[in-house]
Amino acid sequence: MVSLQPPVCDFGLPAIDFDLPGIDGRNWSLEQCRGERGLLVMFICNHCPYVKSIRERIVRDTRELLEHGIKSVAIMSNDPSDYPEDSFDNMKKIAAEFNFPFPYLIDESQAIAKAYGAVCTPDFFGYNADLQLQYRGRLDESRKETAPEGVRRDLFEAMKQVAASGQGPVEQIPSMGCSIKWKD
Repeated sequence: MVSLQPPVCDFGLPAIDFDLPGIDGRNWSLEQCRGERGLLVMFICNHCPYVKSIRERIVRDTRELLEHGIKSVAIMSNDPSDYPEDSFDNMKKIAAEFNFPFPYLIDESQAIAKAYGAVCTPDFFGYNADLQLQYRGRLDESRKETAPEGVRRDLFEAMKQVAASGQGPVEQIPSMGCSIKWKD
């Protein structure tokens, strides 16, 4: 397992369209996922300890962001042949267990992860209403272990700011996680 940090936010970079199958049996596009005030695109998976440590907080924050006009989508781009926990069937189980309030999509070709420049799980891309990148940082200070209650909710606060002003914070702390498991 390699721990990586994604690059800092490239403000204004446009969101990239996609057409990916979801665990709900339908395909989803960027337009179908976007909220009135923005969109949070999350590259996550099932096996990564960094993602496991924040799943409940991802659910909490994405639910609360809906109240601010921000919708979310999660994309799983790992190669499940080496990581069976990341299989499509297991994606369904995890989404049901944690009651994901967002579409959970599989990027089998890994083309979308590459197009976005995703490097790790979790990797968060926060867009404003015009689908311009405004946040590429961490959820909070959790790593492989969940951070204590009461820590600053970096992603939530940033996306609330994006919803209100269209702009993300200048200061952003990168996310950290396991490398995306690329196909050979």
